[in-house]
Amino acid sequence: MSPVRVIGEKGENLGTLETSEALKLAQEQGLDLIEIAPTAKPPVCRIMDFGKFRYEREKGERERSKNQKESELKIIKIGFTTGKHDLELRAGQAKKFLEKGDKVKINMNLRGREKAHGQVAMQKFNEFLKMVPMEYNLESPPKRFPQGITTVITKSTVK
Repeated sequence: MSPVRVIGEKGENLGTLETSEALKLAQEQGLDLIEIAPTAKPPVCRIMDFGKFRYEREKGERERSKNQKESELKIIKIGFTTGKHDLELRAGQAKKFLEKGDKVKINMNLRGREKAHGQVAMQKFNEFLKMVPMEYNLESPPKRFPQGITTVITKSTVK
């Protein structure tokens, strides 16, 4: 068997032991031998109750996941013929989403003959972006595709 570095139940270093010796020591104490760092040379094992080890690990994961806020992707749709007031309302919505830390995807769908006026549509799209009342970052520049124009914006980190 190969040697392993052993840590006791209270966190004390018991030194490097053969695996069989470490297992025997753990069984004498009525505990388990748990491999903590398998890639270390020699591997690090700890003598402790496996149920307690699993509980502590899951508790740490819950704490980490609780502190993370997942940003959602919110979608705002605007049209080629949407009026100025409606665009201002949509810009206000975008501001609220950005303040919460969400990403905002802005879609302008073009229908029928509107597709032939790509330059005018792009101008309207850029005017809408200027209406958003706060600083933001473009993840990618507005992109034209056959059905319209789209981009994703995120909250600016520069103050």
